[in-house]
Amino acid sequence: MSLNIENIRSDFPILSTKVHNKPLVYFDNGATTQKPLEVINRISDYYKNENSNVHRGTHFLSQVATDHFEDARKYITGFINAASPREVIFTKGTTESINLIATSMSEFINKDDEVIITAMEHHSNMVPWQQLCLKKGGKLRYLSVEDDGSLNLSELEELIVPSTKLIAVAHISNVLGTINPVKEIIKIAHKKGVPVLIDGAQAIAHLKVDVQDLDCDFYAFSAHKAYGPMGMGVLYGKEEWLKKLSPYQFGGEMISTVSFQVTTFNELPYKFEAGTPDVAGALGMETALRYIEKIGIENIQKYEDYLLEYATKKISEIDGITVIGTSAQKTAVLSMVIDNVHPFDLGTLIDQMGIAIRSGNHCAQPLMEHLEITGTLRASFALYNTKNEIDIFIDALKKAISMLI
Repeated sequence: MSLNIENIRSDFPILSTKVHNKPLVYFDNGATTQKPLEVINRISDYYKNENSNVHRGTHFLSQVATDHFEDARKYITGFINAASPREVIFTKGTTESINLIATSMSEFINKDDEVIITAMEHHSNMVPWQQLCLKKGGKLRYLSVEDDGSLNLSELEELIVPSTKLIAVAHISNVLGTINPVKEIIKIAHKKGVPVLIDGAQAIAHLKVDVQDLDCDFYAFSAHKAYGPMGMGVLYGKEEWLKKLSPYQFGGEMISTVSFQVTTFNELPYKFEAGTPDVAGALGMETALRYIEKIGIENIQKYEDYLLEYATKKISEIDGITVIGTSAQKTAVLSMVIDNVHPFDLGTLIDQMGIAIRSGNHCAQPLMEHLEITGTLRASFALYNTKNEIDIFIDALKKAISMLI
């Protein structure tokens, strides 16, 4: 491959860790990615040399912190090709971003109005809409999933009715690895005047994201899924929509004027950013996205596709394993079930061999119910993983299965 993986691995200090006296093999990247040293250093440098509240001070440190904070917003605007920094709102992550829209959209949802999601959604892109519909007397509709893990897109046009107010869909499934045809979904929805929110948590580190090309109305992602810090994320929203929506939270920063009688709200994007922001998180997120850009998202995608193809081939050679999610459009997630073996038991044994993987329902219980399984064993890959690590995992998997059957 064109990437120098050993050089990349040297950027991530945690990869030299030993687990149970064995070298760490980290295959839980769908849950969170590890952080390169330059991200860690940028966060540390902020607290050592720049720490100050932003937007509120005339003193030197506040101005420095404000400039860097807003420069991070401008960089992220370019990274996702938003039309303006006004469309980039800093949040705690994908979950808060989706909750922000679900809460702010409540004034547009009336009794018997409908929201469409898919059967493969993470709870974070399901429960907010479910609760909104319950509160407002609306209806939640589901786009079904085919046996290979792809969406049954033929259902969408029939699902959209005059009372449909929003469609919310994952760009990539955290369980199946399916890359959904979100651009096509958006096109179908917009023909009928329906806005679309994309949950990009699993996509931002694996695919090129161009919100203007997609033409999505909202796009949400988290820094920690893309080599950045936890507790930091982005909500992109088209300016025309963000101007229509009311603030999600109230307090400092998001106001323009306050009296005992009335409050006027700040301009975008600050209208949605109540309270002291996570400045270090924003700078760490910017640094992480710059790291991705330096390596090249196309290079990352090709390499991760190579890892997925190799791992899928090796898994298919083991009797009794079924891969869950075999869509032709897929990224670096490999979920599996093993005949007569609970995924939690396998995960526990494999951990003893130094391998970090995920077992369970992956915050997608309705999908598991649809698939008629209790959970899966999930290996999810990142740019620092290797073919040799896959071989170690396959050997550990075979050993664990032999111990349990």
